[in-house]
Amino acid sequence: MNFKSPYKTISVEGNIGAGKSTLVNMLADDFGAKKILEEFEDNSFLPKFYTDNRRFAFPLEMSFLASRFNQLKRILIEPDLFNQKVISDYIFSKCLLFSQINLDEDEYDLYYRLFEIINQQIPAPELLIYLHSPIEKLKWNIANRGRPYEMNIETNYLLKLQNAYFSFINTNANKLRILIIDCSSIDFVKNKEDYERILEVISTDYEIGVHHVKKTSITK
Repeated sequence: MNFKSPYKTISVEGNIGAGKSTLVNMLADDFGAKKILEEFEDNSFLPKFYTDNRRFAFPLEMSFLASRFNQLKRILIEPDLFNQKVISDYIFSKCLLFSQINLDEDEYDLYYRLFEIINQQIPAPELLIYLHSPIEKLKWNIANRGRPYEMNIETNYLLKLQNAYFSFINTNANKLRILIIDCSSIDFVKNKEDYERILEVISTDYEIGVHHVKKTSITK
């Protein structure tokens, strides 16, 4: 089946280990879109953060802020006229979600002021996809992909991130077009029918608001 999405810009979000990059790679191939994948492997502060989070939280968040802005500015603000569909594995507001958890109050206040200045230059995606997975599935995915610095991520940290994402979705429910995909019932990697289900729903023109995608239904 051939699917066509009405959205020029799509962002895929989710907790650590939710499968964001995997889904972006699959969607970009099927929709013929340019993809933006977060450059976390080039960030020298990330392994240090997981060893000493208090010491390296601020430089880590600042480095991600700069990296994400440069990536999104290059592609979203200065678009390729011959390929305008773009799918990314993060939304720029991810900067705030992680910094709220990782930074002390005074550090966050400074960070937030910088974020607000930069954020005005980045357009919101036409569609935001949020991959929701149970914490135990996230931990299995993290262990299975085998990045050494992620091996000691605590359950409580994943829960804090999950709650931060839920809060973001609730706050922006009347501003963004959001699809929440329930990955406890959908396996888009191993099940072709599940993946085609996702292609089908992304090919639908939705109203602003939150829509939930489960195994056999879409609800608002």
